[in-house]
Amino acid sequence: MTVDFSMRKTPEYRIATRTLAGRWPGDKALGAEFQAIVAWAKKHGVKTGKWFFREFGEDETPEAEWKWEMGIEVKGPGVKGGDGVTLKTLPATTVAAVTFDPDAVSPRVIYHGMADWLRAREKAGEYKEAGPYREVYLGDPWGSKRAWSSTQIQVPVRRLKG
Repeated sequence: MTVDFSMRKTPEYRIATRTLAGRWPGDKALGAEFQAIVAWAKKHGVKTGKWFFREFGEDETPEAEWKWEMGIEVKGPGVKGGDGVTLKTLPATTVAAVTFDPDAVSPRVIYHGMADWLRAREKAGEYKEAGPYREVYLGDPWGSKRAWSSTQIQVPVRRLKG
């Protein structure tokens, strides 16, 4: 499988989120948080779109301060949070992106490749990271082979050259 890193613009996304804190919670806990958002959306008749996963915390950050955010795009006017769900907006931005199938290529390899590719862009004076990495899925990666096999990693960036 070939994977290509590229720069692209993303639209603004309005997402319904839930967040966990502390050490890595595991896939089962993450899936449960996503399902809580799905249940909230169904209860309130909210149309949904892409699924987002973001992690906050650097190597130097103590485990107790790490945060894991699960989010699902919400569509339509007048949507309000509640029941443990918070709404937020991911602004339109330029991202470094790569789409891959985690069953064909290890996510660890993709993450390392993305980090190396971004370091080279920064060294060349082109782009610098400007936000946390995020995984984006077309839908439920636990329930849809299509969503899982089209995993996309996005990293917000800012241009260094005019």
